[in-house]
Amino acid sequence: MEVTKEVYVSTDVETDGPIPGINSMLSFGSAAYLADKTLISTFTANLETLPGAQGDPKTMQWWQTQPEAWMSCRENPQAPEEVMPQYVAWLKSLPGQPVFVGYPAAFDFLFVYWYLIRFAGESPFSHSALDIKTYAMAMLKKGYRESVKRNMPKRWFDPLPHTHRALDDAIEQGALFCNMLAINFGRADCAS
Repeated sequence: MEVTKEVYVSTDVETDGPIPGINSMLSFGSAAYLADKTLISTFTANLETLPGAQGDPKTMQWWQTQPEAWMSCRENPQAPEEVMPQYVAWLKSLPGQPVFVGYPAAFDFLFVYWYLIRFAGESPFSHSALDIKTYAMAMLKKGYRESVKRNMPKRWFDPLPHTHRALDDAIEQGALFCNMLAINFGRADCAS
């Protein structure tokens, strides 16, 4: 498999609810990795909320438990119609085909794809995304609900923080994915 032509764009979003349009993407961060875990570039932005959108009560209650992350994602928000075309240009500047990587991809990609189509008119990812948890399920040969981070081998993880700041989490999860990729392609030891 030719993985060198792919750039793995680990992406994390912070939102004020479960679905775009009704709720807003507050912040997102992407970390572009080569298959060998070389971090080649990052992109991050805080976004203004959508007109007419509202924060979901349960999500906003959770945010009250994360005051530092909340303050971080509300610092200098920009208009999505300005940010998303810049993001498309960044994705197109990467030295290979961008592949969206998320944990969970179903949530993060939902927001990123919606915002890309709505505010930039296109998605360099096409309409697909790679889910780290599903990849772990295949590698661990366990059920999907068992394939969570606490059940993954410790050596899959680099000592990186998970802060609920989008770029921090994208970098952490991208390193995890690259470690899994190396093991799956036989470039690293798979023992736990």
